[in-house]
Amino acid sequence: MMADSTAQARFNMVEQQIRPWEIFDPKILHLMEVLPREQFVPEAYQHLAYADIEIPIGHGQSMMFPRMEARLLQALDLKSADRVLEVGTGSGFLTACLANLSGQVVSIDTHTDFTESASERLQDLKLANVQLLSGDALTAPLGETGPFDAIAITGSLPAMTHLEPFRKLLKTTGRLFVVVGTPPVMEALLITRISDTQFSQEQIFETELAPLENAILPAVFEF
Repeated sequence: MMADSTAQARFNMVEQQIRPWEIFDPKILHLMEVLPREQFVPEAYQHLAYADIEIPIGHGQSMMFPRMEARLLQALDLKSADRVLEVGTGSGFLTACLANLSGQVVSIDTHTDFTESASERLQDLKLANVQLLSGDALTAPLGETGPFDAIAITGSLPAMTHLEPFRKLLKTTGRLFVVVGTPPVMEALLITRISDTQFSQEQIFETELAPLENAILPAVFEF
C-alpha cells in the first residue's frame, strides 16, 4: 500500500505541478515519476516529499520546488555524454536527476554533511557517475575539473558579475542555468556559450530563489 501511495504521489506531482509549468520533455517527466524523491528528504518532511513546497534540509537551505527542478533540467537539455557541474549539492536529489540524464556530474557544496549524505543516497541508487566535492564554488579551483557541457547553479546570484568564473567553465555550446537578482526581481536565465568570447542569454521565467552562500550582495545606495 505504501508503494502504491508513493507512486500515486509522484504521478500527481508530475501531472499537477510539473506539466502545467510547460515541462514537456518525456525523459524528464518519466524521471520525475520514477526517481524516489522521498529518499532525499529529511525524515520530518517525508510526508511532503512530493508537495509543491521548498523542503528545508538544514543550514538554512531548502530543496527547490519540484517544478523548478524539472524546468532547470529541461532548459539544460542534457545529453547522455554531457559533463555537468552542479553548484550546490544540497540533498542530492537534483544531483541524482543530473546523473540520470548525463554522462558525468561534478557537484560541490560548502557543507560537508550535505555531500556526505548525498553520497550515501546516490550510492543507494547505484549512481556511480558523480564526483562530490566540499568547498565554496565561488573560490574553489573548479577549472581543474572542467570544462563542462552544462552548469546548474542551485542558489541565486545577486548580480551578473558573479557569473564570470562559471561562464569560463563552459565548453562551446555549453549551457548554464542560473537565477540572478535580488527579491522581488529575480530571473531564471539560460546562458549558452557561442564561441570563446560570445554568449547568448535567454530569460526563462521570473522567480525567487535563496542566494548561493557567500555570494556578495551588491552595494545599496541610500539617498
